[in-house]
Amino acid sequence: MAHRLEGQVIVITGASSGIGLVTARMAAKQGAKVVLAARNAEDLHKLAAEINGSGGQALAVPTDVGNWEQVKYLADEAERRFGGVDTWVNDAGVSIYGRIEEVPLPDHRRVFETNFWGVVHGCMAALPLLRRRGGGSLINVGSVLSDRAIPVQAMYSASKHAVKGFTDGLRMELEKAGDRVTVTLIKPSAINTPYLDHAKNYQETEPNLPPPVYAPETVAEAILHCATHPEREVTIGGGGRVLAALGQLAPRLMDKMMERITFDQQKQAGEPARPRQDNLHRPAPDGRERGPYKGHVMESSLYTKAALHPLVSAAIVAGTGLAIAGLVGARRR
Repeated sequence: MAHRLEGQVIVITGASSGIGLVTARMAAKQGAKVVLAARNAEDLHKLAAEINGSGGQALAVPTDVGNWEQVKYLADEAERRFGGVDTWVNDAGVSIYGRIEEVPLPDHRRVFETNFWGVVHGCMAALPLLRRRGGGSLINVGSVLSDRAIPVQAMYSASKHAVKGFTDGLRMELEKAGDRVTVTLIKPSAINTPYLDHAKNYQETEPNLPPPVYAPETVAEAILHCATHPEREVTIGGGGRVLAALGQLAPRLMDKMMERITFDQQKQAGEPARPRQDNLHRPAPDGRERGPYKGHVMESSLYTKAALHPLVSAAIVAGTGLAIAGLVGARRR
């Protein structure tokens, strides 16, 4: 298993926008060879050309992760071009804004085809390649909604719960077998990607993200950290960690709080719903890292940095404490 990012072969699904796009660019800049997967062939090939033109190494493989044959082809192409895979990132995802009964069943099913079965397909295709390398990293992108459901995006929440259950089960099976493939679940909070533009919307207003909202770089940095320093599970954003913790400690209270505030938080007040080219059943124009969120975006997460670098965080805290003690002592003298 490669422990440095430089020289790794990394497959990234959902690479044509948002988290996947930022991760691909960041990985390529650090010397990784990236295999890019998404349904949007045009923007995917543009990204590959950009990386290759900057001296990196990238391969674009248009892929619908809900289709097993296409994901298997993605794995075959990664092995053909680069000789194997060190890290596989399952990031592709879609969503819907709307109450459960207002959304047609085919739309509900499509969310699971991409968000859940896309992860299953990716893991099943990746495992033989990772084993042939002697080990590697499987990184599945879930959500803080893997722990705590939210109304209006109930099927998205359900798919992310399923991703967590699958990821945890797979991890235990591989560990029991003595497998050297590590399995990580990344759980982002609300992230400012083109998510709002891509989601299918059944609300009467334009959709919105409930705060706090974080930059996609916070997720990409965590993903690439886990490609070199395997972690069991990483939550992106202290706000998401608080949401999950309160949901476990006081689930009924959280039900009532969310019923009161999250319906309105997921609407843009005064912005009637507009015709949109969502990406639920077919690819929409991509190529953007960030989305249209109008509120404050947190560019970093101290919580996540502390979780990924506990020794550094402890040193900072200790150093701060010593500095404060020194100042107090100086004032007394």
